[in-house]
Amino acid sequence: MGDTGVFVPYGPTHWSALTVGVLGAVVLVAVGRRLRGSPAERTFCRAFAVTILVLLVPLQLRLLTPGTFDVQISLPLQLSDLSWITAAYALWTRRAWACAPLYYWGLTLTPQALLTPATDAPDFPHVAFLHFWVLHLLVTWTAVYLTWGAGVRPTWRGMRVTLAITVGWAAVVLPFNLLAGTNYGFLARPPSNASLLDLLGPWPWYLVVELALVAVGWSAITWPWTRRQPAPARP
Repeated sequence: MGDTGVFVPYGPTHWSALTVGVLGAVVLVAVGRRLRGSPAERTFCRAFAVTILVLLVPLQLRLLTPGTFDVQISLPLQLSDLSWITAAYALWTRRAWACAPLYYWGLTLTPQALLTPATDAPDFPHVAFLHFWVLHLLVTWTAVYLTWGAGVRPTWRGMRVTLAITVGWAAVVLPFNLLAGTNYGFLARPPSNASLLDLLGPWPWYLVVELALVAVGWSAITWPWTRRQPAPARP
């Protein structure tokens, strides 16, 4: 696409995209609650999964084509890439181990990207803008739909599974970054734009602090769903 200018955080396109995100989440929760437990629920989930694949597979393949490929950004090694693939699989199968990461990634890490996106990215309607927002909104929408629409509840086991998957992803991507000079997942250095990582210290210590904060944060958003109600007082 042609020159569209540079994306401006909290400019008109940013607010528009965030508004679409909120409205889409509200609609998906309403639809999910209406369909919950009905034969149509499975059909809707699978249609949602196919929509994710139809939109994002071509966008990912575009990054791998000659003339577009850049080892710094084109490989599907971001946690967000793992997130959208997991989202499609979770919606299609409703496997508990696949649904669990969506709650944690889609409601904590993905929103950070939506609220503090890169400042050097192209603006709407550039395909890079569309790729970023379609991917991150679909992941967040999947998390919201599964949790408040379909009624898939977080568990401590699900949190442990998500931590294990996340650490496993980092264990693969970090060495690749060091060998290839890339920065997937910001595991090699913080992003150039302001982000929460700036508050966590220098590399590599911010990775340790980030993992600790993630574990605490994910525990905090798991506990309300899993705590036992106190037994009623005896008369």
